[in-house]
Parts: sequence; structure tokens; C-alpha cells
Amino acid sequence: MITWSNLDTLASFQELSKVAHVDLAKTMAGTNGADRVKKYSIPMAEGSVYNYAAKQVDDDVLAALVKLADEAQLAEKFEALYNGEMVNTGEKRLVLHHMTRGQLGDAVTADGVDKRSFYVEQQQKIADFANKVHAGQITNAAGEKFTTVVQIGIGGSDLGPRAMYRALENWAKKNNTFKMEAKFISNVDPDDAAAVLNSIDVAHAIFVLVSKSGTTLETLTNESFVKNALKNAGLDASKHMIAVTSETSPLAKSEDYLAAFFMDDYIGGRFSSTSAVGGAVLSLAFGPEVFAQFLDGAAAEDKLAQNKDVMKNPEMIDALIGVYERNVLGYPSTAVLPYSQALSRFPAHLQQVDMESNGKSVNRFGEPVNYPTGPVIFGEPGTNGQHSFYQLLHQGTDIVSLQFVGFKNSQIGSDVVIQDSTSQQKLCANVAAQIVAFACGKSDDNRNKNFEGGRPSSIIIGEDVNPKTLGALLSHFENKIMFQGFLWNVNSFDQEGVQLGKVLAKRVLAHETDGALQVFSDLLNI
Repeated sequence: MITWSNLDTLASFQELSKVAHVDLAKTMAGTNGADRVKKYSIPMAEGSVYNYAAKQVDDDVLAALVKLADEAQLAEKFEALYNGEMVNTGEKRLVLHHMTRGQLGDAVTADGVDKRSFYVEQQQKIADFANKVHAGQITNAAGEKFTTVVQIGIGGSDLGPRAMYRALENWAKKNNTFKMEAKFISNVDPDDAAAVLNSIDVAHAIFVLVSKSGTTLETLTNESFVKNALKNAGLDASKHMIAVTSETSPLAKSEDYLAAFFMDDYIGGRFSSTSAVGGAVLSLAFGPEVFAQFLDGAAAEDKLAQNKDVMKNPEMIDALIGVYERNVLGYPSTAVLPYSQALSRFPAHLQQVDMESNGKSVNRFGEPVNYPTGPVIFGEPGTNGQHSFYQLLHQGTDIVSLQFVGFKNSQIGSDVVIQDSTSQQKLCANVAAQIVAFACGKSDDNRNKNFEGGRPSSIIIGEDVNPKTLGALLSHFENKIMFQGFLWNVNSFDQEGVQLGKVLAKRVLAHETDGALQVFSDLLNI
């Protein structure tokens, strides 16, 4: 029987809090550090590894974390989730994003249909549509091929698909699977839509409107902006637009779209990259086969997250160490640092996935919690970040938990040798150096040049960024965040915190304001 308990009520958490802290600078020095790097590593899917040697853990801490995982029933709660129990208690919904890429457990029926079959059906519909677009069977009114796809959406309808597109764009060009350039319109700021529309040939563009409810204000506003641009160009908007929405939304059967593909209430926006939300734009941009490989990578990592042996489950151990850092060591933030330009938008995506999921101050029963929950997430790709905020990471007053991502090879497959090393070697040298520098530091009598060390990090190392490794990476973080929500006893699958501002914005636009809201409205000339 599963029980949902606050973290601070668990006996294993009290035990964890009493375990001696690790002197990271000491344990990572010399041969000790070399031994740790070899010891504290877990295989991931698609040839990647998760290495946590530079985290403040030892065998005693890890033993306590294993007890915590068992008492918190992390494996059992994940099993309940993928077998269709109503884990999203806030919205009284199932949580089925794992099912968009595979069947982990029992068949799940909801809304009178088998959900795995439903997701496969939508993927196949998208694949058929994309293949017809690429073959010139679906064209613009002049019978000419579409050359650009533009996604219109916000939040999870933008951040994930945009990050995945950016990650695979150069890979697809190198591997001759690049079909169409993709652009994204998200911000209701008219400058966003105008900039995209000015950069493309609208006559040869197909637009993907993504809104589950069909009522998202920013998205519908941008849709109108796009339709106006198409009209001004003498084009029929209905011949240039498709919708990704729910079957019950007003967009589902509208004649304003060439086609409609469906998602449902069991896929949260921030977890929707492997659903039709990501499937339409990525299949059009790179081909359905590439999207299928992306799903395969995510499915393979999902299977690893099922492992009940904590020490063989990279997502679970990553989550447990993160909670240890947040709730015992007291670190308030986590920096996600991919040493890959392909992953330049990945930290922005993880900001939403993590902070929207676990940025909660009440438990799943609506009761206040007495401990910190989700950390602040930020990040930039290396080596750019080294010349930006690493000063604070190395010598600031707060210790920030670090999560590096690195790859042995570049996507382009070619490089140049400059000063006896390639660009990729220089990139990898930097990430290796940073891990050791953060952990070990450097003593100097000049306090400005002294590095205390003891700054913990982990790293995921892959061969290169390709559809399968990207899918596995996405799954790793999604499942890590899920396990942390279980530990904190929060509902990671609703997002009520985004609603109040929307409600007040509607009041402003309706001129139903008073007090400070009215004054700010006047200052902004609304």
C-alpha cells in the first residue's frame, strides 16, 4: 500500500540528516578523486553515463539515501503513475507522458479508449501528414511545397519543442534528414511574431497552432497576428495552418485548419515534447523517422527509471542527491550547464519542467510544508557561461549545485586543429577542468585568488547529441523531477501558480481595475 508522507516525517530522512558531511575538496584530491570518478558512475540509455563523483556523497550518505528511497516508496509511486493511478490529485488527472513513447506497465484506459493506442494513432497521423508535406502532396494554394514550419504556442508548447529543434538542427543537416526550417512564436509581444514573419516567406510557410484548450490568450492573439499577415499577403490562412489541441476544444473540428492532431489532459504542457505538441513540428522539420528515434531514446531511459535498485537507477539517485543538497546541505539553486551549443535552449526548458513542477509550498493534500522544495534552476551552455556567471559559482557566498552535460563528439563530425588540439577537445577539456576546479579549489595567500572548493557537481556524458541521446537526456530530467516531487510530497503535475496573473491581466484588459492595479495600468498606457 502506498502512503504519501511529508519528507520531514520520514525516519530515514532524520537518519540522513545526521550522517557526517563529506569534505568534497579532500575526497576529490589525488588518487582518491580518481577512484571516485570510476566508482560513482551509472550507465544510462544510448551509451551515456551519469557520474556523481564530484557530489558530496560517500558510501554512508548513499546508504542513507537508499533507505530514504525505500521508505518514500519511490519505485512504487512511479509504478502507480505509469499504471494509470490518479497521481495528479490537484487536477484529478492521470499522468501519462511516459506513454507517449512506450508502454511501461499495464494498459491504461481513460475517456473510453486505450491511451497508448491513442498516442500511437496521433503519431501515425502526424507522420502521414508530414510525409505528404515533404512529398509535395500537401502544398500551398499555388501547388508549391512548404519550406518553413512555424510553431505558435507558449510555455510547454514552445520551450520543449524549441529546445529539441535547436538540439537536432545541425545533426539533421549533417545526416541529410533536414526537411524544413522551424521557427517559433511564443511571446504575446508583437515584436516576437513580427520578427519571425519578417524572416520567412509566408507563402511557403505552414503554421502549427498549439493550444490544448483552444483558449490560450497569448497563442490565439499570435494566431490572429499571423492570420492578418497571411491575409495581407493575399493568402488563405486555412491553407497554411494546422492545430494541435484536445478533441473537445473549439479548434478540433474547425475549417480554419488543414488538419488537427490531438493531445489530452493527461499530458502536462511541460512534459509534452514527446506528444503531438513536439511531434508535429519535429516531424515536419526533420521527418517522422527522426521523431521516432527521439521517442525511442526517451523510452529506453524510462525503463531504467523503473529499476528498484537505487544504485542502478540514474534518475532516482540524481533526485535523491538533489534533495539531500536542498534539504540537508541547504543549497538553494541548481545550475544546468550543457557543454554543447546544440543544448543552448535546454536549460530554459528545464526551468519550466522543474520550477513549475516542484515550486510548491503545500503538499499534495494542500497542507503547508515545513521544508524547502524545488530549487531555482538556471543555466547557459559552456564555455559561454564560464565568461558570465561562473565567478559567483566559484567564489560567491552561496554554494550552487551544478549539473554538467558533456559529449565526447560534436554533431558536425569535422573539426580543426589549433594549437595542437581540436575545438571539441578544448570544449571537453574545459568541462573536465571546471568539475575539478569546483570540487577541489586552490589555496592562495591572496584571498582574491583563493578558491575554497567544495562546490558539488554531477555530469552526464554522452557520445554526441543525436535523437536517441536527446530523448534519453529529456527522460532523465523529467523522471528526476518526478522522483523529487514524490520525496517532497508535492503534486508535481499541476501549476496553479501561473493562474493568478492571467486572471488579473484579463481584469486590466476589461478595465475592471482599482488600487495599485489601476495605477500600474495607467502608467503602462493600457
